[in-house]
Amino acid sequence: MRVSPCGFWAKNLQEAEDLAIAVTKVSHNHEEGIKGAVVAAGCTFLAKDGHSKDCIRDYANKFYDVNFYLDDIRDSYKFDVSCQGSVPQAIVAFLEAKDFEDAIRGAVSIGGDSDTIAAITGGIAEAYYGIPEEIKNETLQYLPNVYKEILQLFYNKIENRI
Repeated sequence: MRVSPCGFWAKNLQEAEDLAIAVTKVSHNHEEGIKGAVVAAGCTFLAKDGHSKDCIRDYANKFYDVNFYLDDIRDSYKFDVSCQGSVPQAIVAFLEAKDFEDAIRGAVSIGGDSDTIAAITGGIAEAYYGIPEEIKNETLQYLPNVYKEILQLFYNKIENRI
């Protein structure tokens, strides 16, 4: 849930994957946690790089089966903190969405580990769609100034890397 900046920062897919591994090894000493981070950062990078949803789906399918619909799991989905129980669901929420807000709503709609699922979905959706100004401005009101400053510095650094 914390690796989307790796996809934004990276200049290529391999760099996104390598950054995800480096960032994740600190807190997740398990191959499934690392795999989940790699695919989330990779999908974010591909979205930022202008790839189609079909391309992003094909990439994600190398790691997890993402060939399902949220409607298929909504009634039976349960809280699951594992990567295999949250990353594919997050990716599908993005793939089904028509815009950023729709992606977040889809992620939250299945329940479960909603903050993690929505964070992963949101990273990919931001990279693909951007965040509407109204949502961005409303959200920023809740952040302490120091967080806003860090966020702005990161966005400025990303723009300078391109």
